[in-house]
Amino acid sequence: MTSQGVGAVPKASADSLLPALPSAPLQPAAANTLTGLLARRINGSTEQHRRSQDAAQQRLDALGSPHAGTTLHVAGALRLAPRAFLPPDEEGYARLKRLDTSLRMIEAAFPQVSTDIEICRLTCAMLEGAWRSRALNTPREEEPATACTCPLCRRLPTPPARTLGDYSWRQSAGRPLTVKTWPYREEFDSVLTGGWSVVRQMNDLERDLGLRHRFEDDILVFHEYKRVIDTIDTTHVTQLVEGRLAESFSTNSARALVCGLYAAHKRSVDEYWLQQHHAGNVALPQTNPLDQSTYSALQMLDCLFWHVSPDTELWQEEHLASLLLCRVIDDMADVRVDSLTGEISNFWLADIPTHTKALYAACTIALIKYGCMPEAHSTMWNTWLMTSTIVWMGLTGRHALWFDGITQGLPPAEECPLCDLQPHACTGILTQGTTLTISPRPTAPALSTRTAELSARCRAQYPQAWPLFDAELHAFEALHGPWHGDTDRTWEILRRTYIAAVEASMAAPSPDRARQIQQDAGAVGSEYFYTMYDPHTGREDTALIAYMFGCAHPHFIWNATGYRPTGVTGDWLDG
Repeated sequence: MTSQGVGAVPKASADSLLPALPSAPLQPAAANTLTGLLARRINGSTEQHRRSQDAAQQRLDALGSPHAGTTLHVAGALRLAPRAFLPPDEEGYARLKRLDTSLRMIEAAFPQVSTDIEICRLTCAMLEGAWRSRALNTPREEEPATACTCPLCRRLPTPPARTLGDYSWRQSAGRPLTVKTWPYREEFDSVLTGGWSVVRQMNDLERDLGLRHRFEDDILVFHEYKRVIDTIDTTHVTQLVEGRLAESFSTNSARALVCGLYAAHKRSVDEYWLQQHHAGNVALPQTNPLDQSTYSALQMLDCLFWHVSPDTELWQEEHLASLLLCRVIDDMADVRVDSLTGEISNFWLADIPTHTKALYAACTIALIKYGCMPEAHSTMWNTWLMTSTIVWMGLTGRHALWFDGITQGLPPAEECPLCDLQPHACTGILTQGTTLTISPRPTAPALSTRTAELSARCRAQYPQAWPLFDAELHAFEALHGPWHGDTDRTWEILRRTYIAAVEASMAAPSPDRARQIQQDAGAVGSEYFYTMYDPHTGREDTALIAYMFGCAHPHFIWNATGYRPTGVTGDWLDG
């Protein structure tokens, strides 16, 4: 996110983005300026990446005759906003003025991050407008899910009802990660740093960029989380970071200052409008006014910082696609608690047609499948992002993959459009768009030695689930090739997560059984989470577990995509 290559980016201040009077109409200046800035920064897919995709497809085609299939086009997200947001109220205007003062101070000291600063300024202005528009405008009714008969919309699930009490396990503090993520600083023992850490260490197994333990520079991003605010001296940390910057500048360290300001601003505006809601001054709907473009633009600053990559790769189209879809998959699983607590930036709550949401959900599955292929990891540092994200989600129990995702009665796997989604890197999802293909999936003719051992254990211990488990192993090895992971620990994880959930789906409905599996996923994760760092088998284990958690029939990820509206209540839940 450096300023190189941007050209003459128009500098926007709080005054230039807002009208003189908070009640005056606001043109979509912030959203459209931000969209234009992002579009100019994005670099097209590299030739090496395209060669890798072609090689992967040729390998799959060799397993059987290529089949023509159904195609579904996903339009590129970065377009001009279809309508303007309202301007902030006086409190929002004051927040933006304070932010602008801080950003100008950082830019004067560190001009290398001027693009980061401009993105922060524009994003926060758009966020303020989105919140006020949500509070004061009557939301448009979303098209009914039954209006679309495409293969994806026909399979959208009916979600269970949920209350805040169902999400007490979702706190970032304490369980289920009982093993320390860091060798010191106990306050970082949380699922938040756990997921962040596993991605960096996975990427750094072969090409260490010095980012593995950079949390001292990055800590300001945790302004977003109340637990951390309450347990660390953020003023002292800020002074330490600024002092280190003065002594030894690094672009990533300066970005931490900018992103810390963004995280603090987002938390402030979120809490302000929820307080207005609780006081009865406004009535917040569960939906939000973000469209496909504004949602994507809103997430970029957060995503680009959390999943930092080398500057040479930061703006590559394939990298940004994985960032956006990782956020979507997080929102898919988190939608019901976000709707309860008033989160504005959840994709599934956005003012986007149901069909588009279903397409994005399918993109996450296609990208997980692509991430299981060895060709996916030859070109860029951050290519393990999606696979490690889905493993983190499943092994922390933080998200509702098992708890909300278990459905009663297994749907047929034959001619299942989700099973037959072809792997895809989805690189054009921000720019020119991407096209998903649904056609019969290839399967490996025989299992390799270690995968056959997993199948044999399932057949002996869980014969009811074995036919499905064995079929999914054959489908996985078609994507991945022979598997060389750790049989014992991978079996322990899969039998207590995927296989347990499959058996629960076959049995009589039992919310208690679903909750037990969800909690045990966190328990097995706390025991085995850090084995994903193993330089010999960690990536092999990650690939198989990601496939089972995200792609394998009956698609527990997909089953978590819907939500049932209730009232916005809000509470202290973090994350």
